[in-house]
Amino acid sequence: MQLRALLLFLLVLTPGWTLGQEKATPSAPAELEAPRPPAVPPPPVLPKDDGSRVSILGYHELSPTLAPSQMRIRTATFRKHMEAIKNLGLPVISLADFIAWKKGTKSVPARSIMITIDDGWKSVYTDAYPILKEFDYPFTVYLYKNYVDGGGRALTTSMIKEMQQNGCTIGSHSVSHPFPLTVKRYAKKGPQAYDTFLRKEFGDSKNFLEAKFKQSINTYAYPGGYHTEDMYPIAEEFGYHYLFTVLPGKIRRDLDNRKLPRYIIHGNSELHFEQATTFQARGGAAAVAGAVVQTTAHPVQPEPGSRVETRLPTITADLAKVEGLDPASIVMRVSGFGKVVHQINPKTSQLAWTVNRSLRHRMCEVNVQWRLKGETKYESPMRWSFLIEREASYQVGADQ
Repeated sequence: MQLRALLLFLLVLTPGWTLGQEKATPSAPAELEAPRPPAVPPPPVLPKDDGSRVSILGYHELSPTLAPSQMRIRTATFRKHMEAIKNLGLPVISLADFIAWKKGTKSVPARSIMITIDDGWKSVYTDAYPILKEFDYPFTVYLYKNYVDGGGRALTTSMIKEMQQNGCTIGSHSVSHPFPLTVKRYAKKGPQAYDTFLRKEFGDSKNFLEAKFKQSINTYAYPGGYHTEDMYPIAEEFGYHYLFTVLPGKIRRDLDNRKLPRYIIHGNSELHFEQATTFQARGGAAAVAGAVVQTTAHPVQPEPGSRVETRLPTITADLAKVEGLDPASIVMRVSGFGKVVHQINPKTSQLAWTVNRSLRHRMCEVNVQWRLKGETKYESPMRWSFLIEREASYQVGADQ
C-alpha cells in the first residue's frame, strides 16, 4: 500500500497526467481561442493648429436631366457651386496640398476648399470633369473596386487615367462599398470573420488601385461614413493615413486623421454647401463676436462682417448683374424678422429694406433668394452677416 501511494503521488506530479486513472493520459489541450482584433493604436501626434480651416466637399453622381436626390446633383447646380467658390475667393487645394498641410510641412490658405467625388460614376468624367478643368480645380475621386469598369454608368479605366493627367487623384472607397448593415452583420459573425472581411475591403481595394493606376493610395473614404475603432489598426497596417467620414465640419491641422469630416453635398438641399463655404473669422474681436468672413456674389450693404453703429440699418442688395432676374420672385429674410417686405428699383434691380424694430442681437444675418424668368426653382440663396456696435447704439441719442 505504501508503494502504491508513492507511485500515485509521483504520477500526480508528472506534467500532462491526470489523477483518478489507473493508466494516466495526457490532459486535453485548451481550446484554441478565436483571433482577437489588434489593439487600437493611439492617434499620431499631430502638428499644432495653425488657424487654417479646410472644407472638404463630397459629391456623388451628376446629371443634366435626372431628378436631383441626396446623392445626385444637377450638372448646372454643380457648375454654380464651382462659380460660387470662385466668386467667394476660396482657393481649392489638392489632396497632396492637404496631406502636406496635415503633416505640418506646408501651409495652405486660411480658408480652403477640397473637392472629392465618391463611387466612380461615369458622370464624373462626362459632367464634373469638364467643369473642374475649366476652373482649373484639382479633385479626388474615391473609387470602390467592384465598380471600376462596371459597365453602364460606371467609370472606365481609360477615363480615370485621362483624369489623372488633368488634376485628378484617386483614393480608396473599399472593394464592395458595404453599407453599414453589412459591416455590422460581419461583426456579429465573430472576430475572425470580421477581421477577414475588413482586410479584404481595405487591403484588396488598395492593391487593386495601386496596380491599375500606378498611384500610391493612402487615403480612404468610409462607405456611407460608417466606421468603428476596429478599423483603425487595419487601416494603419495597409498604409491608410487619412480616412474621411460624412460628418460635416471644418478640418483643423490637429484633427484626428482617422475620422476627418466632409460636407456631403446633396442634390436636393443647399445646406451643406452653404455651411462648407462659410468660415468664421480667424481671430480678434470679430471672431469673438462671431463675424462671418465671407464675400457675396453681388454687392450688399452692410457689407459681410462689417460693423454698424445703428440698430435700425437699411439693408440693400444690388442684383443688377443677375441675368434673367425675375424681380417679383425675390425674397429677403432677416434674422429675428423672417421674411420682410422689401422695396426694389425696377431699373437698377437694387432691393432695400430698413429695419423697423431695433436689432437686439450682436449679429444680424440676411438671406436673399430669387428665381430666373421662366424657372420654378429658386437660385442658391445669398447669405451674409454683419455686426451691431451695441455700445455705440445704446449711447444717449442713439436710435432706440
